[in-house]
Amino acid sequence: MGVLLLPLLLGVLAILPILPRWGNCANPDDDKLLVLTVATEETDGLRRFQRSAHSFNYKVKVLGLGGQWLGEGQKVQLMKLALEPYADKEDLIILFTESYDVIFAAGPGELLKKFRQAKSKVVFSAESVAYPDRHLESKYPVVPEGKRFLGSGGFIGYAAYLYKMVADWDGTDKDSDQLFYTKLFLDPVKRGKVNITLDHRCRIFQNLYGSAEDVVLKFEHGRVRARNLVYDTLPVLIHGNGPTKLHLNYLGNYIPHVWTFESGCNVCDEGLRNLESLSVDTLPLVVIGIFIEQPTPFVSEFFKRLNNLNYPKNRIQLYISNHEPHHQRRVENFLQDHGTQYNFVKTVGPEENSDFADARNKGMDMCRQTPECEYYFSIDAPVVLKNPNVLRILIEQNKSVIAPLVSRNANLWSNFWGALSSDGYYARSEDYIDIVQRQRIGVWNVPYISSVYLVKGSILRSKLSQNDMFHSGTLDSDMVFCDNVRQQGIFMFVTNRQEFGHILSLENYKTTHLHNDLWEIFENTEDWKEKYIHPNYSEALKGKLVEMPCPDVYWFPLFTETTCNEIVEEMENFGKWSGGGNKDERLQGGYENVPTIDIHMNQIDYEKEWHKILLDFIAPLTQKMFPGYYTSAQFDLAFVVRYKPDEQPLLEPHHDASTFTINIALNSVGQDYEGGGCRFLRYNCSVRAPRKGWALMHPGRLTHYHEGLRVTKGTRYIAVSFVDP
Repeated sequence: MGVLLLPLLLGVLAILPILPRWGNCANPDDDKLLVLTVATEETDGLRRFQRSAHSFNYKVKVLGLGGQWLGEGQKVQLMKLALEPYADKEDLIILFTESYDVIFAAGPGELLKKFRQAKSKVVFSAESVAYPDRHLESKYPVVPEGKRFLGSGGFIGYAAYLYKMVADWDGTDKDSDQLFYTKLFLDPVKRGKVNITLDHRCRIFQNLYGSAEDVVLKFEHGRVRARNLVYDTLPVLIHGNGPTKLHLNYLGNYIPHVWTFESGCNVCDEGLRNLESLSVDTLPLVVIGIFIEQPTPFVSEFFKRLNNLNYPKNRIQLYISNHEPHHQRRVENFLQDHGTQYNFVKTVGPEENSDFADARNKGMDMCRQTPECEYYFSIDAPVVLKNPNVLRILIEQNKSVIAPLVSRNANLWSNFWGALSSDGYYARSEDYIDIVQRQRIGVWNVPYISSVYLVKGSILRSKLSQNDMFHSGTLDSDMVFCDNVRQQGIFMFVTNRQEFGHILSLENYKTTHLHNDLWEIFENTEDWKEKYIHPNYSEALKGKLVEMPCPDVYWFPLFTETTCNEIVEEMENFGKWSGGGNKDERLQGGYENVPTIDIHMNQIDYEKEWHKILLDFIAPLTQKMFPGYYTSAQFDLAFVVRYKPDEQPLLEPHHDASTFTINIALNSVGQDYEGGGCRFLRYNCSVRAPRKGWALMHPGRLTHYHEGLRVTKGTRYIAVSFVDP
């Protein structure tokens, strides 16, 4: 077997030159230390191991790279072959360690010092469980303190003695390396001949299996170390053996690293891809999978943000999967306006969709089956991406799978988990809150992502090539996807180095109205404001855009054109306009001094929402314009009035039943109607050209006796509120 493996070993032996980083000076013992590891495949775990070795200036040889993995015994055979040239070297110290699930936490100087202090020729890592044969447990020597059992994932010794240890190996690739070393250690004669001891107190090696809770991060002087609390030691190597790989991923976010909470992590700028040097036509082709799985607010705004991504549309292919009939019109409107601008578009409508997981599989397949596809970007409709550069930012990070951090506004709910429970569900990591709130900024290796993420096309065509990535029993499709990614040894990352956006709340979203987003002022307040509140409203709050066309009559921007249009359309869709002078046809709950053709807010179930509008956006201006008066924005009457020449063209002089009145123009004079306006008789002052979306605010009783001027053509709509009756 050795003859067969030797050409493979010579062909794939990788020697990695290591350069010093962050002030790690060369050590005179460096030439006396060599690190050996076995890895047949280039993986994220191996790259992390190499990165940590590079950080601490270790010399590493990777054995078996590019070969076929045949079994645990292969590691011993490769070690034996690699040690033959050093069989007589009694001054060369060799460290053997696993690589896929190991990181260095300190440099060669500390490692050599601790090895020499052990006063043995060979030191193995120690574990709390006898593996792989529990029956051998009783044969282990009893120790006064520390872990009793040998771990084969890491050991260090003088080259000549290590060669003596493996020289008699005649096992197969399928045999257990750990059992081989265990039996050697438990044989008193062989143990004495080689002079083997165990690192009982984890001074050099920290195996996390059975001890993950014993290890914490210690932040000191801008650096991070892992401390074993039980033995008060600072291990040099951390091994995430067994089911503790995820905990190692967590530790690996910080170690090895010069760390500040404000910025930086050990994978942020490693291997970045530069897009600046590429022309528009040579940028990577991206397939974007869009998933609408349930009624979702602000879908039109979702497609506006998609269209505004800072990425050339001719390098984007779209896969749009819509399960919700309520949103089909919005999908069709987007495609009609912009579909031809994209490289390719495929849509799957509600009548074709039957399974969420199937839809997601087909989205990934579209990238797999497009040879030119370099990246697949999956995004769910509830994700609000405010950063138009998100695609470029994620691509430049050059990770196999990476997600931009998004969370609910003023909430800890996000699109990643920092840890998993023993049954594979959510568990909160120690740093979760700090990452969500961007108190710690970086690129984070995490066990779960959802809602929005980028995957390399090459990974989809290789390690993630299975057709079904999203089905598995009763688990949610996103959990299944992440489990499949983890099983392939692929790291998932989330970045919060920039602000990317947030996730909408879908709670209480109803589809019973024509424009349901109008009702989202409570659940998704910021998105509601962005869509419906005039962009210059904040200037009005500063007093910069508030006009006074008549005495104590204030005029300011309040609503967007969209708000005005949707309120009018909502009222016309409801259609039950009061009959003017017919009191019985008017709404119960309030009385108008001068009846109008109107629909009240509580007729369309908008009373609570309207009160919040008055409280949040009118009350602050009231307090500025009428100093000393404070309002809780109570009202009995809030309604939309319709004026038409052949229906009700004007309103006779009257006092409003209010302390102050809000009158909002919902359409445009000259464009939608002619005439109209409001005249304040006492001051002989008129506002004849109301601006769409602007609000008139004036006192109600006593001083501001007024009339509605005649509409001579078209239809005029205004929203009226009698505040503090």
